[in-house]
Amino acid sequence: MVNQNLSMRQSVLVGVTLFSMFFGAGNLILPPLLALQAGAEAVPAMIGFLVAAIGLPVLGIVAVALAGTARELAGRVHPIFARIFVAAVYLAIGPCLAIPRTSSTAFEMLSPLLPAEVPVEAAQLAFSVLFFVAAYLLAMHPGRLTRLLGRVTGPALILLIVAVTAAALVSPMPQAPAPVAPYDAGAPVQGFLVGYQTMDLLASLTFGIVIATNIREMGVTEPRSLMGAISRAGVFAGTLMALIYCGLAYVGAGMAQQLPDATNGAAVLTASATLHFGVVGTVVVAAIFLLACLNVCIGLISCCGTYFSEELPRVSYRVCALVFAAFSCIVSNFGLDAILAFSVPLLGALYPIAIVLVAMGMLHTLCDRVPLVWPWVVGVTAVVSVTGALRDAFAAGTWLPIDLLPFAGMGLGWIAPALAAALIGVLCSKLSRR
Repeated sequence: MVNQNLSMRQSVLVGVTLFSMFFGAGNLILPPLLALQAGAEAVPAMIGFLVAAIGLPVLGIVAVALAGTARELAGRVHPIFARIFVAAVYLAIGPCLAIPRTSSTAFEMLSPLLPAEVPVEAAQLAFSVLFFVAAYLLAMHPGRLTRLLGRVTGPALILLIVAVTAAALVSPMPQAPAPVAPYDAGAPVQGFLVGYQTMDLLASLTFGIVIATNIREMGVTEPRSLMGAISRAGVFAGTLMALIYCGLAYVGAGMAQQLPDATNGAAVLTASATLHFGVVGTVVVAAIFLLACLNVCIGLISCCGTYFSEELPRVSYRVCALVFAAFSCIVSNFGLDAILAFSVPLLGALYPIAIVLVAMGMLHTLCDRVPLVWPWVVGVTAVVSVTGALRDAFAAGTWLPIDLLPFAGMGLGWIAPALAAALIGVLCSKLSRR
């Protein structure tokens, strides 16, 4: 019988590949800013952040591995819902938000190094074109991503991050200041909500396609062995990210006195690196962001191209990837602020749905016994989350009945309706059997 298990070396390569696909600019800038603003409440805030930014994505990888694909997981609700939701996730983490954000963020970090006489708009356009041409060419062989991300750019990114965090670790830690809003009330919950902005839960529902392709090319084709290899890669990547997140948070906490009014995690990292390494530190941080953003961009173009080329058989993978790269290049030139402003309501709509899907996917053996739980829970959660997102996008501050729900003030108003819908789904399933 042919061995259907990856070697230790192969498992590490796949895990580093998955880490590289996850770890983008948002993952870099969120922990240091969170720790700086949370001050004395940094530890509970980071716990909430780690739950959302690592716990949920790892569970997402496992849930999709158990179901087979994201489409099969969402298909337990309804086939039409599965097509709409999965397409929306791919578009959100792809050309509509995450892919353009990689180029915009990388340029934001490189722009301080530009000569004063260079026009910023022209430089951004030139950079975005070169960035997406490189990402497109590297994404043309999705089955070879392990060789690139696992052996080259992933380890290089990790080494650069270690250099910056190590310098902060050997420096004395100042006394933690009082937390500022919103961490002065309910720090763990606020940290959890900040974890949404990594978008890693949504990404975890989609990256399985490319990771599975890489693992199959290593000779693992049996379904159970494939599922186990994907799950182990998810745990490895999650552990690696947790270590790096904690190191980055330490960097942010150490800069609380120098940058008390900081509003951007990128500025915190740059200031820390410059403090310890001078101008070389600024260059190192720029290199970290460029590598992180390019890694994620390659992975996202590959995932989105693979999915939509399978959904639209007449359109090749190369054409899909080219369309997404070109569209993302255009959107990226609107600027990082515009992209981030659009992201908040979009993530507010999609994240609660993804959370309940993953939770039920982990408990699919129980949920499949009462199948009406799936449409009830997801449907009710979708109504609450989408309603709130539309309000936040087009009429911020307007009162809605959903504001009366428990935990609504903390941004978690969907939890109570989801639990009530689960109970209704169980009862309806039992009644339908009778």
